[in-house]
Amino acid sequence: MKHLVLIGGGHSHAIVLKMFGIKPLPGVRLTLISDVLHAPYSGMLPGHVAGFYDYDECHIDLRSLTEFAGCQILIDRAIAIDLNKNLVICQTSPPVNFDLLSVDIGSTPAALSVPGAAEYAIAAKPVPEFLASWNQLISEMQNHPQKPLRIAIVGGGAGGVELALNMQSRLGREEGRRKREEGRGKKEEGRRKREEKLENLSSEIHLFHSGAELMEGHNQRVRRRLQEILLIRGIQLHLKEKVCAVKKIEKETNPQFHTDYQLSCESGLELECDRIFWVTQASAADWIRESGLAADSNGFIQVNDCLQSVSHPNVFGAGDIAAMVNYPRPKAGVFAVRQGKPLFENLQQFLLGKPLKPFVPQEQYLGLIGTGNKRAIASRGNFMWESRLLWYWKDWIDRQFMQKFSNLPKTRHTK
Repeated sequence: MKHLVLIGGGHSHAIVLKMFGIKPLPGVRLTLISDVLHAPYSGMLPGHVAGFYDYDECHIDLRSLTEFAGCQILIDRAIAIDLNKNLVICQTSPPVNFDLLSVDIGSTPAALSVPGAAEYAIAAKPVPEFLASWNQLISEMQNHPQKPLRIAIVGGGAGGVELALNMQSRLGREEGRRKREEGRGKKEEGRRKREEKLENLSSEIHLFHSGAELMEGHNQRVRRRLQEILLIRGIQLHLKEKVCAVKKIEKETNPQFHTDYQLSCESGLELECDRIFWVTQASAADWIRESGLAADSNGFIQVNDCLQSVSHPNVFGAGDIAAMVNYPRPKAGVFAVRQGKPLFENLQQFLLGKPLKPFVPQEQYLGLIGTGNKRAIASRGNFMWESRLLWYWKDWIDRQFMQKFSNLPKTRHTK
């Protein structure tokens, strides 16, 4: 009996588990180590932040998926790998032995080494912690509607820009709901207009970016258009501003609620705000490199064309945590989804003692960036298109992907 251990419930591993349920391999035992029971789907998270999707619509139920695959699930966090003894070291559980290992744990924002950032800023990943903080902020807004919010977002890549637009959308809807409740009985006007153009917010969103332009890696038209949308919406841009410190400010009046943070930049700019969200360039968990796996300069597992570690043949990697040596690609969910099937095939080939199959990722991908008002901008190479139709097309694609993991039959894996 060979033991295949999967660390992390990312997009690639979700596909691997689904395919093992469809095509089980006799003589193989499966274990998934995950610190969550519900894995977030990155394609729908901005829409969830805006309030367009509920929790279940944008999370994969790993318990039902592992049941379908005949896989044991261990709810714990992997913190190290002993490659000499083939053991995964977990935070609370005993070590887990493996014959074959696959890692798909995603990434976290870099530069949390900025003084105070790790303590007081909210990283966009891990997603569960981020969503808990966002939901708490919305709850505070509902309970204290008289207090305007000031939010800072650090990072002007696609993730930071999309987060800013969708956060503003949600805050606008919450304020609009409150105003309608206060004016109950008055005739409601301009419903369609409000859907397309956000109401003037009393809350503020500030977006900080160390570069001179937002969203490096996208074409000039896309970058220019999104910057224009941000400015039209009243989101305050701070370009060429490198954040160098974050600290907590205790205020004497009503300390239970009025606890703010201060963000400082190298230029001398300072801003007090209620929350600071960190959406900078991706980095890898420290324990990947510390385990002895070959890693790139950012700590990501270096894998060959078969998604196999270049230093340890019985370790595979996929998604954001992996860096294909011959095909460097951006950290984007679309690549993790495309790696799912090749990863499954090569894990099975390895277990059967057969040759592995090389995989070549696409050079470009179509980025669909939601603007928070049920519109989207398409970006691919030098191409740009903005339309409401794109949002509904993206919504259809995302729902089709999530449908693959819904209503799975509860079968037992037969060896």
